[in-house]
Amino acid sequence: MVMNNQARKGIFPFKAFTTLDIVLMAMLAAANAVMTVYLSQLNQALNSLGGPIATSTVTGLYMIYGLLACYIIRKPGTAVITYGIGAVVQAFMGSAYGITSAFVAAACYMVVAEAVFAFFRYRNWNLAVMLFAGGALVPIWFFFAARMFGYMKWGTDILLWALVVRIVSGIVLCGLLSKLLGDTLARSGLLRRFAVKPGAEG
Repeated sequence: MVMNNQARKGIFPFKAFTTLDIVLMAMLAAANAVMTVYLSQLNQALNSLGGPIATSTVTGLYMIYGLLACYIIRKPGTAVITYGIGAVVQAFMGSAYGITSAFVAAACYMVVAEAVFAFFRYRNWNLAVMLFAGGALVPIWFFFAARMFGYMKWGTDILLWALVVRIVSGIVLCGLLSKLLGDTLARSGLLRRFAVKPGAEG
């Protein structure tokens, strides 16, 4: 009863997902699964050139699909569904990093994204919020990845630098790029039936 009263007041703006919402989330998740195949190859090349620091520069691209869906759809649960679908698709396609890592990463991303946007009540979608969200997605998954992939052998200094670079990558290649792509698509008219609007900051 309390939650219903709060929902009526707009504190918890829960809205049902439309068919278009689901289709968009599935499309972005599928596109990410395909992109991940090429990103794994890029990671190998970067690792040979600059080790763990170099590979950390593209971290934001792995997370962008879920944050972009959140920015466009702007409904609670968007991150959970999008990242969840992404993990399932990667599992079926085969992941260079292992199926377990796909689901653990998705779980980390969805929890953090939903927490960030819930803090702003799913109403504030300006640049600062998107940059913050992009950077915030990194640390928890990095904690698990460090143990799953043996990052601990890098040493404290490299671990800290890798984390910093990944956070910056999340801010730029996930947060900033999600907003730029979302705004560009909104201005093109392709997203008329979604919550994102051309030039809308909030």
